[in-house]
Amino acid sequence: MSLSERLNEDMIQAMKSKDKFKLSTIRMVRSTIKNLEIDLKRTLDDNEVLDILSREIKQRKDALQEFKKADRDDLAADVEAEIEIISQYLPEQLTEEELKVIVQQTIQETGASSKADMGKVMSALMPKVKGRSDGKLVNQLVQQFLQ
Repeated sequence: MSLSERLNEDMIQAMKSKDKFKLSTIRMVRSTIKNLEIDLKRTLDDNEVLDILSREIKQRKDALQEFKKADRDDLAADVEAEIEIISQYLPEQLTEEELKVIVQQTIQETGASSKADMGKVMSALMPKVKGRSDGKLVNQLVQQFLQ
C-alpha cells in the first residue's frame, strides 16, 4: 500500500472513530500532497510523499521551538501531537550511532578529507538517509567527521 493510500485509509478511519484532531492533521498533509499533484499534473510517488511528510514535520518542529520560547504550552502540545501523527508515516528513524556509521562510510566512499568536500558528502549521503533522519543532525555529524 502506498503512503497516499495509507493516508486515505487512516483519514477514513479517523472519520469513523470521530478523532477530529487526527483527521484534521491528515487532511492538512493530504491537501499539501494534493496541491503539489495539481501543480505537477501527476500523482506523486512514495519518495515524493515522503519528502512532503519530512517537510511537514520540520515545519512543525520549527514552530514547536517558537511556541516553547513564547511559553505557549497549549499550542506546543498541539504541534507535538501533530508531529507524532505524521511521524507514523515515516520510515523508522535511524539512531545517532547508526547514522554515524553511515556518515563514516559515505566519507570513505567519496574520498572526502576536509570541509571543502562537504557538499560532495552530503549529496551522496542524503539519499541514503532520506526520511529516516533529520538533515540538521546529518549536517552536524558530517561537519564533525570532516574537521
